[in-house]
Amino acid sequence: MNIDLILRNVRPMGGALVDVAISGGRIIDMGEGISLKAVEIDGRGNALIPGLADHHIHLLATAARMDSVDLKGLTATDAIISKLRERAETIPSGAWVRAVNYDERAAGLIERDALDAWLPHHKLRMQDRTGALWMLNTAGVAALGNAPYPEGVYIARGHIWRQDKWLRDRIGGSPPDLAMLGQALARCGITHVTDAGAHNGPEEANILAEARESGALPQKLMMMGPEDLPASAQYASGPLKLHFDEYALPPVDHIAARIAVARSQSRNVAAHCVTLGELVFYLAALDAAGGAKLGDRIEHGGIIPETLISDIAARSLIVVSQPGFIHDRGDRYLAELTSEDQVDLYRLSSLAAKSVKLAAGSDAPYASFAPWVGIKAAMDRRTAKGEQISPAEALSPLDALSLYLGRPDTPHLPRAIAVGEPADLVLLNSSLAEALKTPSPDQVRMTLIDGKPYL
Repeated sequence: MNIDLILRNVRPMGGALVDVAISGGRIIDMGEGISLKAVEIDGRGNALIPGLADHHIHLLATAARMDSVDLKGLTATDAIISKLRERAETIPSGAWVRAVNYDERAAGLIERDALDAWLPHHKLRMQDRTGALWMLNTAGVAALGNAPYPEGVYIARGHIWRQDKWLRDRIGGSPPDLAMLGQALARCGITHVTDAGAHNGPEEANILAEARESGALPQKLMMMGPEDLPASAQYASGPLKLHFDEYALPPVDHIAARIAVARSQSRNVAAHCVTLGELVFYLAALDAAGGAKLGDRIEHGGIIPETLISDIAARSLIVVSQPGFIHDRGDRYLAELTSEDQVDLYRLSSLAAKSVKLAAGSDAPYASFAPWVGIKAAMDRRTAKGEQISPAEALSPLDALSLYLGRPDTPHLPRAIAVGEPADLVLLNSSLAEALKTPSPDQVRMTLIDGKPYL
């Protein structure tokens, strides 16, 4: 028998010491002292866990952000301008400067004329911290061409609201480097990703399929998208993504009709529900469409009042949360949200107590894609400055880890390390208990995807 690899002296999920034999991308044997000729890796008695899954990420935007000017944490206008001009000095005059994570506390939502003074000799597109709004200077606006413009494009101000695909199509450019992102995800222990883009169409699907086929993106992929999301051997087709904003909710019947189309395609639905209004609207639309179906999802669950927990459980909905937001955005939540909203913010333990199905993702690029940030925040509910938000919502270390262990199609069910299972694994640098005391990508010694090691 052709054995690809034996992991010696490992502790699956922190259990007893065993050897794990891998061939053809699957685990073929587990036990003490496996005597087969193969390449061997000594696990040194440390933990072996299933590969981690990011159940809500935006891959192309995350890859693009890795090559952007990151303004995170900057609230002084002079510091922002300095960073933008520093990038501009490295590229030709008239080229694009792409910036992300602009915090409106610096100078509000900047309009094109003011941005001209910030960066007069380059085209600038700057995204706010939520990812919903692009702000362009006059040179950037000129690159958009003539009308007509879709809803959400405000040329006079240089603002583009939730029209990422339209903007990308208008200004052109090459796809971002997914190989860099794929390697970075692997170094964090991520073996599975779900791209949660509501506008994933043939173009996005083709880019990601090519990245999977070439090996640039080694992670196993499920793609959400609209009704016309094409099928591919390179990814699993995921739920129909429903994206609506509380400030401009469509008629309930419109979303119910889209849910009906998803049912005709044998697909689940997943809805963007950051606010209470969006959540209530989604529940109403599900009811209008004939009810929820096993596998339907709530993305984010940013605000869930206690009175709705039983309703979510009764519909068997999966809540795909972002505990990492408690860390990355928590100090801002404490400053801006009422104490009542803070209690309802990114609930975890109160949902689990009512048997609500739970999983987690990063929502990268709008937060760190390192799942260890989310695991730690799910355990301690602490912000970047160390303050706690609703500590009663904390999970145990193993329950926090389990949020990231599901398959993309069943994100709430942790995978097992067992004979016959795919060899999508993470070898840690320590015991499982020690790794969960100080969650960090540094705990990852090696990630295996279909038995292939990534260091």
